[in-house]
Amino acid sequence: MNQVTHADAAQQSRRIAWRRGVGLLVMTALAPGSAQLVAGGRGVGRFAMRVWGGVLLLLAAFVATVLLNRNLAVALFTHPATQWIASVVVLALGLGWALLFLDAWRISHPRAMGGRQLGMAGLSLVLAAAVGLGATQASALSRSQAQLFGNVFAGGGETQAKDGRINVLLIGADAGDDRQGLRADTIMVASVSATTGRTVLFSLPRNLQHAPFPRGSQLAKQYPGGYACPDQSCLLNAVYQLGHQHKADFPDAADPGIAATRAVVGETLGLGINYYALVDMRGFESLIDALGGVKLDIAKAVPIGGGAARVEGYIQPGKGVTLDGFQALWFARSREGSSDYERMTRQKCVMNALVKQVNPVTVATNFTSLADAGGAMVSTDIPGSEVAPLLELANAGRRLPLASTAFAPPLIEPSRPDYDLIRRTVAGEIAHSETLDVEAQRQAEAAPTAPAAPTPDAAPASGPKPSSAAPAASATAAAPSGQKKGSAATPAGEATPKPVVGKKAEKSDGHFSEERQTADLETVCGVA
Repeated sequence: MNQVTHADAAQQSRRIAWRRGVGLLVMTALAPGSAQLVAGGRGVGRFAMRVWGGVLLLLAAFVATVLLNRNLAVALFTHPATQWIASVVVLALGLGWALLFLDAWRISHPRAMGGRQLGMAGLSLVLAAAVGLGATQASALSRSQAQLFGNVFAGGGETQAKDGRINVLLIGADAGDDRQGLRADTIMVASVSATTGRTVLFSLPRNLQHAPFPRGSQLAKQYPGGYACPDQSCLLNAVYQLGHQHKADFPDAADPGIAATRAVVGETLGLGINYYALVDMRGFESLIDALGGVKLDIAKAVPIGGGAARVEGYIQPGKGVTLDGFQALWFARSREGSSDYERMTRQKCVMNALVKQVNPVTVATNFTSLADAGGAMVSTDIPGSEVAPLLELANAGRRLPLASTAFAPPLIEPSRPDYDLIRRTVAGEIAHSETLDVEAQRQAEAAPTAPAAPTPDAAPASGPKPSSAAPAASATAAAPSGQKKGSAATPAGEATPKPVVGKKAEKSDGHFSEERQTADLETVCGVA
């Protein structure tokens, strides 16, 4: 009888020890240091609890800052010094927390648990490893953010709105091994309302001639009739190199090529440029892949290859086609069988799709890859302190139609452009965009309980208004054999998805005219 009672007592003791051990682990998970405080290691426990309390106070202070002054909170968060400090602190806290889990296992007297001590040891190790690994990943994320914010958002632009607008020069460039210096393949200006985020996108052809320099500048004196040469080699995309050849004319510029391009584009459009963003096409593929691809409505086949290289295949037409980085790069840049004006449209389609389809969840889950890609491919003079307000504007603008004007034939002839017409068109487009904002505001005030319907964009009186976001014509022929990376979404009515890339150009309804009429731009592609 005494032996049975003794066995029961021993089993009960093991159960109590097991429960005590689990309780110490739970306490460590909820409040690091509390297990040591109640189980003997008071010095360690007090120190850990104080650290934990300090972390909670810092988090509470940051949340209060977000609620009271979100711009300040984002400015602090995006400062490189903050991220570097956070990377060290998070790693130290995580490793310390992991050690507290192991110590909680020690002070739980695992030998008293009998056969359950191995299970307790395994649970403690799993919790310690999870916390340590999480801290390591968070520290790496902070380092990536510090590098991105430090390298990209160095500042230097003009934060003051120009007539109520933020004008951003967007340059897609290539500094490949086969090129001397950098050449701008894509030149656009996004003019954004500083209050509503409604955006108008202006595209300039890279082969524009007689581009004017600001009056009174040294280059304006050297080129009084605009940037032009007898051999027609003085094109808009060569202004970057010209700026570096005349560094003395831009003594305060970190990049004389950017300063020259900025001045010329601003003078051409009659706009004051706030910021620039230069995208190196060599990193474009990595960026698209990090975002999980981009989805487009494609109206005509686009070749992969051409020029000195053979055509390896064709990106096929279709609705809701998902392109990976390799395919999106060729879609935006392919010259084979097309003109610069068609390329401008494809580039606008990709840019518009990125604006519409990128979401915070995608960015958060792929931030390290995005930071690696972005730091290698993007340079800008947007300061970190302006990231928050610009993100707010971008988020507001995503919900509004994106107006787009391409300065291409027949609106202008790049070799003999009418700059007065260009500036009148820009002014007319912006006035039209602001009128839409006023009308939307009037509708919102008239019916405050119901959301105002978007006001349809009307064509400006100053000239044709192409729309790169117009629905693309659907493909009519069967998909060819052969396929490369990626796959398209299955269009309605088809049993199997068509290949994104085929060996032959599938016939389609998209026919860009040989005369390169701007009215034909909508037949090339659109945003899914």
